[in-house]
Amino acid sequence: MTQTLDAPETTETPDASAVATAWLDDLEAALSARDVPAAARLFASESYWRDLVSFSWNITTVEGREGVEHLLEQTLAGTDPSGFALDEPADEADGVVTAWFVFETAVGRGRGLLRLVEEDGERRAFTFLTTLYELKGHEEPRNEHRPRGAEHGADKSRQTWLERRQEEAESLGSTTQPYVLVIGGGQGGIALGARLRQLGVPSLVIDKHPRPGDQWRNRYKSLCLHDPVWYDHLPYLKFPDNWPVFAPKDKIGDWLESYTKIMEVPYWSSTTATSASYSEETGEWTVEVEREGRPLTLRPTQVVFATGMSGKPNIPDVPGTDVFEGDLHHSSAHPGPDAYRGKKVVVIGSNNSAFDICGALWENDVDVTMVQRSSTHIVKSDSLMEIGLGDLYSERAVKAGVTTEKADLIFASLPYRILHTFQIPAYEAMAEKDKDFYERLEAAGFDHDWGDDGSGLFMKYLRRGSGYYIDVGAADLVANGDVKLVKGQIDHLTRDAVVLADGTELPADVVVMATGYGSMNGWVADLIDQETADRLGKVWGLGSDTTKDPGPWEGEQRNMWKPTQIDNLWMHGGNLHQSRHYSLYLALQLKARFEGIDTPVYGLQEVHHTS
Repeated sequence: MTQTLDAPETTETPDASAVATAWLDDLEAALSARDVPAAARLFASESYWRDLVSFSWNITTVEGREGVEHLLEQTLAGTDPSGFALDEPADEADGVVTAWFVFETAVGRGRGLLRLVEEDGERRAFTFLTTLYELKGHEEPRNEHRPRGAEHGADKSRQTWLERRQEEAESLGSTTQPYVLVIGGGQGGIALGARLRQLGVPSLVIDKHPRPGDQWRNRYKSLCLHDPVWYDHLPYLKFPDNWPVFAPKDKIGDWLESYTKIMEVPYWSSTTATSASYSEETGEWTVEVEREGRPLTLRPTQVVFATGMSGKPNIPDVPGTDVFEGDLHHSSAHPGPDAYRGKKVVVIGSNNSAFDICGALWENDVDVTMVQRSSTHIVKSDSLMEIGLGDLYSERAVKAGVTTEKADLIFASLPYRILHTFQIPAYEAMAEKDKDFYERLEAAGFDHDWGDDGSGLFMKYLRRGSGYYIDVGAADLVANGDVKLVKGQIDHLTRDAVVLADGTELPADVVVMATGYGSMNGWVADLIDQETADRLGKVWGLGSDTTKDPGPWEGEQRNMWKPTQIDNLWMHGGNLHQSRHYSLYLALQLKARFEGIDTPVYGLQEVHHTS
């Protein structure tokens, strides 16, 4: 997805650095003295502190001085922060001082991003991001900590690297149990598995497919990533600099398979979890799995569902599916257009998958009709790249010194509460740039929107995970009438047609349900039980009280990458960017628990919606 934040300039401004250093010194003095009110006074009346694990052992945002006070009152003694210092020269633009900094806690090291504004003649924090990036004494084996590989000298009991890995693989799940079981081996599970491997946490990733990457290989053949390469790197191992800007699905599948092997992720393919239960007495899960048809019992301490935000198909209960004589399937099972040349295909839906499928069908001489059931937001890919992503995730950004890691933190530094205000101007610019396109699209009868508040695609993604299309060409087919468009709700199917609520009958040999996906807690209901899924609550969304994202305000993504109301149960997923970035914070939380580090959670999320 996209964001529209400008990257801070790296040109040194001495006054800005002095201002930022003075503020950090004042903060550290207040924290060292345990003077919470003095620390809170350093924040503006409208201010936001977003913490990724370092203070809260959670992913949380507090607002205003009152929120700062509450967070510090609950966490300061245990966190014992110190060593706040600039990581590079600060910058000032439009009256805002932007500063990268580092700091330490009692158990770890962190980095953050500070924005200072002037209020009542003083510099005060407007946004304050703190993140934990490593645990003291448990640093990843990277750079100066990397393993030697070779063991020099003579040793009759020597084991090679391969022999050690083979012994580990043979014992896993039998004589030894994983501390963490990751259910789902797509990009989310693989990224987390790589993080846990580097942190020395015994873990296992399981997936039902025969090979890593099959989640991508098995999708319709025209599927490509809609996000650019700079946004989509995995941890540790970036795509090479000749990688396509928009990666085709099979390249992604092969990359994930290679990555799993290179990063030595403990991974069981052809493995399906069939049931799971948690024992309060032992603090362990019992997970029944079938590995290549053979039943096994695993007893991990922690279970992570990495089954995909877009993993559990939402298939409407439409009368007549039992009498329809054609091919009926969900978009997640769509094989591609080859078998349907010369047939009549009706695609139910008007978001990303629907457009991609319609475009590929049209290219293969299929008579295709799109059924739009509700309004959709469309943004043209080129405009999104130029206006929405260019300052953070592009070749231009890289050349300006904005690495993917720095871009991730810039984006993370703006709280969700105000993120839409940064999005609206960008989408207004896109609307103007592509005005002719939108006029043609709407003239064809397509219902288009810019989100409830005009904030566009990315906020729709964060709030509801649906309702948009990044146009790579198929929207023009609808605007031109090459792909037929009808609007309405599906009433029922007949032997050879889709019938809408207004009586419109659409002859069909094939019906594709591009109807999206349900909440991830549906996987929990399937594997554990509905009561546990309800105690966990809805997964995804911000509580923005906009379409399909009911309030109250949550402040963060519901139940993602952080502790939940179910002991030792975690949810992990999202796009490649989120899988990369947030896997670090989830892995650190799991590592701390594995090592017995005290992890008092501040602000454990309440459950307001069950699905």
